[in-house]
Amino acid sequence: MLIREATTEDWPAIWPFFHDIVAAGETFTYPLQLGHDDARDWWILAPPQRTVVAVDEDGTVLGTAKMNRNHMGNGSHIAGGSYMVDPAHAGRGVGRALCSYSLDWARNAGFRAMQFNAVVETNERAVRLYQSLGFEILGTLPEGFRHPSHGFVGLHIMHRRL
Repeated sequence: MLIREATTEDWPAIWPFFHDIVAAGETFTYPLQLGHDDARDWWILAPPQRTVVAVDEDGTVLGTAKMNRNHMGNGSHIAGGSYMVDPAHAGRGVGRALCSYSLDWARNAGFRAMQFNAVVETNERAVRLYQSLGFEILGTLPEGFRHPSHGFVGLHIMHRRL
């Protein structure tokens, strides 16, 4: 697996699984009907932020991540990240590779920590992954997320020092 900078030319490969994940309404706080162009503009970030794709040896996009400054001003030393793995390629370590990559990016860019603002508590695979990479749950916003099958569930704020 290779992780490389994403370009707008990668968007046609990202969009189908991005759309399905967002429309399912189980893991992201994005609008469920987020359109193609708005989604691309939200996901493909301009430098100094970064968006990457994980690709296999044939160039197939397996997943994607975006890394950014989580806060502005006097909080701009905290990074953030978001990850999406094509469900057709789940269980192959793509999410772990993308998250590890983003931690290295944040550390090399001079950030002091990484914070995830809204990890849905029922997204147990993501929570376990992040905890295995050293993230802690700092707190949970009770009923902060309206899950389509579980109803109102918590949103974890997760943090890791770099």
